[in-house]
Amino acid sequence: MMKCSCIARLVGVAMVMFFPFVAHAERGAFDVGRWYDILDNVRTRATSNGISDDTINATLKYPAFIPSIVKSDRNQAEFKLTLDDYLARTVNSRRIKNGREMRATYPTMLSRVEQKYDVQPHVILAFWGLESNYGSYRAAHKLTDAFLTLMYEGRRETFFGNQLLALMKIADDNGLDINDIHGSWAGAMGHFQFIPTTLQQYGADGNGDGKIDIIHSVGDAMFSAGNYLHKLGWNPNERIVRRVMLPGNFDISLLDGKTRRPLPEWAAMGVTNPDGTAIPMADMTAGLVADVNAINAARAAAIASATANTDPNAVDTDVAPQPVIYAYLTYPNFYRIKKWNSSNWYAIAIATLADELKQ
Repeated sequence: MMKCSCIARLVGVAMVMFFPFVAHAERGAFDVGRWYDILDNVRTRATSNGISDDTINATLKYPAFIPSIVKSDRNQAEFKLTLDDYLARTVNSRRIKNGREMRATYPTMLSRVEQKYDVQPHVILAFWGLESNYGSYRAAHKLTDAFLTLMYEGRRETFFGNQLLALMKIADDNGLDINDIHGSWAGAMGHFQFIPTTLQQYGADGNGDGKIDIIHSVGDAMFSAGNYLHKLGWNPNERIVRRVMLPGNFDISLLDGKTRRPLPEWAAMGVTNPDGTAIPMADMTAGLVADVNAINAARAAAIASATANTDPNAVDTDVAPQPVIYAYLTYPNFYRIKKWNSSNWYAIAIATLADELKQ
């Protein structure tokens, strides 16, 4: 044990020397002692969890601190796209075309996922398309380095430490080379961008080789995604969202998806199909989601237009004409998607792309 720890420290020194300018303003110069402590702690935890020496040594053989990962973690851009812009970016003609090609390429595997997990092919394809553009996304970082770097950064050391330990266990259990596992700077990997703890819980062998490898096996990736959605309670008999129209004076505080009401109540409040016909009734509750910022901008523009050629004091802004609102009724499957990714925009994009990929 002492011998291995010393080797890890010597290698740690060698790797840190490659990164002499990784200082953080808040911490000062790179803390070599802290780096050593992290490496030793990983070894101790991994050993106590029964992970093999081969995997432990492979993980700690050439540990590297990656400054760009810290920069990415600290400078995550605030989400500012409108819903329409987001959908235009994520559910574009190329992604729809590629999704249809993937459906024609993997009909048997998609059918097997549906038979086992009750998740339809177009739903699996929608997640695949949004998460990795059907596997075309090329992961940039060796995940062991990403996790060690984020552990050193410190804000979520426990979380990323648990991710690294889970990754080591996955590599051990499935005979994978841990240094060949790459992913995003934040630790997501494979066709469906699972983090290691999610993969540990929901990973499934789709190609029957006795291993779970969601990076190199499309079958394993699809089965794992299907298993995850199944465990989240996916209902193949329910749609995800329905685009609807609301009165112009509708209370926009109800449009964040958090308020759920029976469908007849929404209908009584003026929620209709976009053509004005009644929404279908069913024994379920639903929420409503819309781009509130876009609605407020449209309302402001309508008031400005109403006052442009008249005395502003003569216009009652409370009763000025307000534009019709378009929103989405969000059914139970929508909230299951949000357990995968908490963004309302993401869940609507999944629903929209899935509808485009139905046969």
